[in-house]
Amino acid sequence: MRVLRNMLMALMALMLCSAFTLKEKKSEGVFLFGIAASFNDSVVYFTPIQRVDSVKLENGFLPKRAQYAYQLKNQIEVAQGKSDYTCMIYFAETKAKLEKEVAKVKGKYVKSQLHLEEIPAEAFTFQKPSDEE
Repeated sequence: MRVLRNMLMALMALMLCSAFTLKEKKSEGVFLFGIAASFNDSVVYFTPIQRVDSVKLENGFLPKRAQYAYQLKNQIEVAQGKSDYTCMIYFAETKAKLEKEVAKVKGKYVKSQLHLEEIPAEAFTFQKPSDEE
């Protein structure tokens, strides 16, 4: 009887401690924005801000970020028929933070008198690279 009582007390203590340690898990996901520019063309292509689920920054960096740039580069080469474009990816954990960065980047291109052309979200979305790549 004494052992049963001690086991019940330990179980209740465990349940009580675990109830206070439950934290709301921060949702995973990263917001991405891509831009493609060429020295040979006055058109600069950009994507809208997109959320990629199940991606988490590692030490402040986007894992496999080069593969996201290649996704955009392939889109520019195949769909737009343009080559020699350099693609850059901007990322943040919050949309508001990325919106500020987008405004700065677009502002620089507008000052340079380059034509900005958006790639619609229906035509291109970033996909999380597989773990095998």
